[in-house]
Amino acid sequence: MKLNNQFDSLDKEILKKLNVDARIPFTQLAKDLGISNSLVHQRINKLKQSGVINRPTYMLDPKILGYETAAYTSIAVTNAKFIHDIITELEKIPEVVECFNITGKYALVIKIFAINNSHLREVLYEKVHPIRGVEGTDTIITFETAFHRSVPIEI
Repeated sequence: MKLNNQFDSLDKEILKKLNVDARIPFTQLAKDLGISNSLVHQRINKLKQSGVINRPTYMLDPKILGYETAAYTSIAVTNAKFIHDIITELEKIPEVVECFNITGKYALVIKIFAINNSHLREVLYEKVHPIRGVEGTDTIITFETAFHRSVPIEI
């Protein structure tokens, strides 16, 4: 399989290195790739403008921050016309960290981090269920995240 054709091999090498360490200094990136600092800046700006790099952030460890419970909740909606309004309301819930619009019986799947199971129940019953258009939910609690990674950068 090929990555989008708008990226050449240098772009892909830069993306691979940034994927491992987004904090790598541009000077180190230039040295590792055998190119100039200015070329690194130009390419990274190009990657930002293309949208492939957006909002670089730190990955926080939920468990260290006290979130013992992680769950995926599938949401059934009463009518598809409510989906966008439901998404808008879900964005207001800090414990909801991801939201996916999917096919099938459930229209949405959200990822929730909670301090414990009681907190999860509170999020579901007091914040998610009251949203207009939410018909019901089905929640799976995770034991652990076995791994997490970004999409592969193929050459």
